[in-house]
Amino acid sequence: MKDLTKNLLCIAIFPLSVWVSSCEKENGSVEMFRVNESASSIEWKGSAPDHFHIGSFKTTGELKAGKNGEVKSGDFTIPISSIENFDLPDPVKQQLLDHLKSPDFFNIALHPTAKFQFTKSAPYDGKSEGAIAGANFMLTGNFTMLGQTHPISFPAKITVSEENLTAEANLKIDRTKWGMTFDSDPEQPLYIFPDVELKLKLVARKNN
Repeated sequence: MKDLTKNLLCIAIFPLSVWVSSCEKENGSVEMFRVNESASSIEWKGSAPDHFHIGSFKTTGELKAGKNGEVKSGDFTIPISSIENFDLPDPVKQQLLDHLKSPDFFNIALHPTAKFQFTKSAPYDGKSEGAIAGANFMLTGNFTMLGQTHPISFPAKITVSEENLTAEANLKIDRTKWGMTFDSDPEQPLYIFPDVELKLKLVARKNN
């Protein structure tokens, strides 16, 4: 009865849009978490038939999640300028990074960021190939890159503590779906596989 009275009071005092955010937080059902940029990363692996390269991006964003780890909404943004490479020596490393930022790949001058916006999460207890160990939620959302947006879903391991939320996932995206088609013809001398492997690690702290 006490909770019902509190909710009715919220409706009476606040407009609906304000009630959804403020009263959910008041009841403790949903919390907002801000991504810790220094502790979070998205690692990438791009492969050709006879070699591969690995590196990472930084990421920022906010997530709204319940106490059990279900992500209600939120997004994370990837600044393409933060791209790093782990396997090549200088100056070859810089040549690769400059090429990845060029119109052949990310076209950073026109599209400086990529973004994933969550649309829903659902409990997950399956065993998808390549899924991270301990995955407990299937996350679904829209991924925007090179000015194009397409839906993607992937299993993730989400853990919520008193002050922090962590989200980890292994996934693949087909870069050609977003128009990144450079060296994607297997009949050409230099061929890069369309699929890019990503390892997502988000560490977010509760907004108090």
